[in-house]
Amino acid sequence: MRRLASLVPCVPSVRSVRVTPVASLVPLALAGLVALAPGASAATPGAEPATALTVTVSDPSGSVPSATYELRCAPAGGTHPRAAEACDRLGVLDRDGADPFAPVPAGRMCTQIYGGPATAHITGTWRGRAVDAAFDRRNGCETARWHALVPVLPSLG
Repeated sequence: MRRLASLVPCVPSVRSVRVTPVASLVPLALAGLVALAPGASAATPGAEPATALTVTVSDPSGSVPSATYELRCAPAGGTHPRAAEACDRLGVLDRDGADPFAPVPAGRMCTQIYGGPATAHITGTWRGRAVDAAFDRRNGCETARWHALVPVLPSLG
C-alpha cells in the first residue's frame, strides 16, 4: 500500500485552488468571438487595405471594353464594376490555398485552342503581398487561368 500511495500525484488542497467566477470570463470570451468573426479587423480606420489592385484589360476584338480599374478589398471598393464579387472570388481562391496570380507552370501541357486577343495585367498588393501578373488567352491553360479569375477579369465566354 505504501508503494501505491507514493505513485499518486500530489493533489492540492481545496483551500489552495482559486476559482474564477464564470461571469468574469464572459467579456473575455465575447472579445475573442468578435476578434474571430468574419470581416472583423484590427486595422485602424484609414489604414492601407490588404488588397489594392490595378486591373488593366485590353481587348482589340472589342468583346469587352479596354479599361483600367482599381480594386480594393476589406472593404470592397474602387472603380472595378464588380468589386464585391471580385473580392469574394479572391477570398474563395485564398481559402482553397490557390495563388490566383501564379503563372502557368513551365512544362505544363496545354491545348492549343486560342481564346482570343484579350490581355490583362494586374499589379498591386493582395493580402499584403506584391502582385505583378500578366494574363492572356493564347492556349487552353491561359484561358483556364483567365476564367479562374472571373469576375476580377471580365468574362469573355
